[in-house]
Amino acid sequence: MKKSIFLTLLLLIITNINANENFVYDDYLRHKAKKNGLVPIPGNTRKLLKIIKLEPTTKNKYKATVGQKLFFDPRLSKSGLISCNTCHNIALGGVDGIPVAIGDNWKKNPHDLNSPTVLNAVLNEKQFWDGRSKTLEEQASGPIQASPEMAASPEHVKNLVNSIPYYLKTFRKINNDMNYIPTIKDVAEAIAIYEKTLITPSPYDMFLERGLGALFKEEQKGLNLFIDKGCVTCHNGINLGGGMAMFPVVNKYKYASGDFKGNKNGLVKVPTLRNIDKTAPYFHNGKVWTLREAINIMADTQLGIELTKEEVVLIERFLKSLSGEIRKKEFINEELPIRTEKTELPKI
Repeated sequence: MKKSIFLTLLLLIITNINANENFVYDDYLRHKAKKNGLVPIPGNTRKLLKIIKLEPTTKNKYKATVGQKLFFDPRLSKSGLISCNTCHNIALGGVDGIPVAIGDNWKKNPHDLNSPTVLNAVLNEKQFWDGRSKTLEEQASGPIQASPEMAASPEHVKNLVNSIPYYLKTFRKINNDMNYIPTIKDVAEAIAIYEKTLITPSPYDMFLERGLGALFKEEQKGLNLFIDKGCVTCHNGINLGGGMAMFPVVNKYKYASGDFKGNKNGLVKVPTLRNIDKTAPYFHNGKVWTLREAINIMADTQLGIELTKEEVVLIERFLKSLSGEIRKKEFINEELPIRTEKTELPKI
């Protein structure tokens, strides 16, 4: 009996020691991550709204609702076949799952560019691979008008939203003007407001905010390697990317293709690592299909180092902890408002 009690007490002591060691390591790693520029998506809604610059007003609620429908509406395009969701498919992690974006008249992107994810895009410092836009509002109207993408004119977009009663009434309600004539600017702003709702908090964020064993031991080891090896130099901040950096830095990128060289200073937007396991193929030209190969390539081109197989596996485990869920309603491709006789016919 005494022996049984002794063993039970010993087990409790060992368990408490291990739990305390894990707590201490959790706290150490969280501090280390924050010191190296890693920032969590806050669990507090008010703090998050402040970060994404979205006021919780009735007007913005209407904009998000109409923006969601416009995001899925292929009639915005010249052909009537391509919507924002075509290249930024919400059900596929915000991407199209192919190497190079396909647009109007089945044309490939002329610069051999891959579609970046729209999920958490509001957390990026820059939009587009060359970083030419700072905000989602600036970015949203570009693909609608670009000839290799949706190829629609501002007049076409204006005519569309004014020909469909739901769109017209909603924009007039938003602007508190029953004579208001919405334009492509209103459309881009509404789509941008909807895209701001596509935030995906993950176990990683819970770990940085509170610890509490939110990451498994292997994921924590991967995070530690991610910091120590220097990945955090470019993949930092709240989106683990989204700024601008040189690519490649040390060694050549072996799958180089197309004429894209970044912006005028040779800088390329650093893609977010959030939901990275859902957004293959990787790199600006979509040439790499596995996360492990992408990790090895980044170690070689950007850091000039060679990782062991174990290190690659651990970093991959950490990267997978960056995936999260968006609210269920954002996955739904809702039924779109019905066209009228005034709505332009597709031009194919």
